[in-house]
Amino acid sequence: MIRAGIVGGTGYTGVELLRILANHPEAHIHTVTSRADAGKRVDEMYPNLRGFVNTVFDEPSVKSISACDVVFFATPNGTAMRMAEALLEQGVKIIDLAADFRLSDPTIWERWYGEPHVCPDLLREAVYGLPEVNRDRIRTARLVANPGCYPTAVQLGLLPLVEQQLIQMDGIIADAKSGVSGAGRKAEIPMLMSETGESFKAYGVKGHRHLPEIRQGLEQASGEPVGLTFVAHLLPMIRGIHATMYAKLHGHQAVDLQNLFEAHYRNEPFVDVLPAGSHPDTRNVRGSNRCQIAVHRPQDGDTVVVLSVIDNLVKGAAGQAVQNMNLMFGLEETSGLRSVALYP
Repeated sequence: MIRAGIVGGTGYTGVELLRILANHPEAHIHTVTSRADAGKRVDEMYPNLRGFVNTVFDEPSVKSISACDVVFFATPNGTAMRMAEALLEQGVKIIDLAADFRLSDPTIWERWYGEPHVCPDLLREAVYGLPEVNRDRIRTARLVANPGCYPTAVQLGLLPLVEQQLIQMDGIIADAKSGVSGAGRKAEIPMLMSETGESFKAYGVKGHRHLPEIRQGLEQASGEPVGLTFVAHLLPMIRGIHATMYAKLHGHQAVDLQNLFEAHYRNEPFVDVLPAGSHPDTRNVRGSNRCQIAVHRPQDGDTVVVLSVIDNLVKGAAGQAVQNMNLMFGLEETSGLRSVALYP
C-alpha cells in the first residue's frame, strides 16, 4: 500500500485528491497538512469525507511527511521547491500540482512567477506529468510536475496537429474558459457569487502564467518555435474548462482530421475523441479524469478548430496527479480513476 501525503489539503485541489485517494485500492492517506487547520479533523472541514478519511491536519514540515512514499503538493506556487530537495534525499517521490517544476528554464520561471527558483538543478530532473506525452519518463521519475489545467486541455487538443506538423506554428489561438474553482479556495471579492454569477469575462490577456507552459510543450512536440495567443476567461460555473483552439493548415491539405485524432488517442484511457461533428460539453466530463475532444474544419477551409473539455479539478489537477502516481509506482494507470462523469 502506497503511503500518500498531501501538503495543502484544505484547498479545492487538496480535497479532490482526498476524494480520489480515499477510494484508491493501492493507496493510503498517511498525512494531510494545513498550517491554519493543524489538529482539526479532515472530515470536520469536509463532511463529504466522513467515513472515508479518518485523520487530522498536521503542520506542514519535512518531518511530518517524510514517512510517505509519495507527497502531493496542492499548494501555492513557490512552496514545493522549498521542500523538494530534503524530501527527495529521504526517498520520497514528489508530485507538484503547482508550477514550481513545470518550466525547464529558471529565468523564464522567475519572469512569470516573480521570484528566483530556489532549486534550479531540479528543473532538469523534473518530468512534466502529461502522461499522453511522457508516460515512459513518468514511470521512472521521482519528481513530477503536474500540468496546469489550461495547459492540459490546450495541449491535448493541439498535439496531434503539432506532432504531424500539419499547422502553421506562428499563429495558433487558444481561447479557453474555466469555472471559478480554478481560482482556488480563497476569499476574494472577484470570486464571490454576486460578482461571478450571470457574468463572463476574460483575464490575463496581456500574459497568463500558463502561456509559457503551453508554448514549451508545443515547441517540444513540434521542434520549432510557436507563436501562440492564449486568452483565459472566467465562467459562472464551479467546475470545468472548455478550450477552443484555432490553427491554419499548411495549405489546403486533404487530410482526414477525424482519423488523425482518433488514431493518435486510440490507446489513451483518458482521452475521448468524439464522433465527427460533435461539440463537447463540460458537464460530460464533470468529476471524471477524461478529456473529450472534437475536431472541425469549418467550410472545409484551411482553418482547424479543436474543442477540448476537462474537469479542471480532475484531469486538470488531482486526477492527473493520481494518474501520474499510478505510473510512478507501477500500478494500472487507471487505478482509482474509473469514475463516470456526474450527470447532470
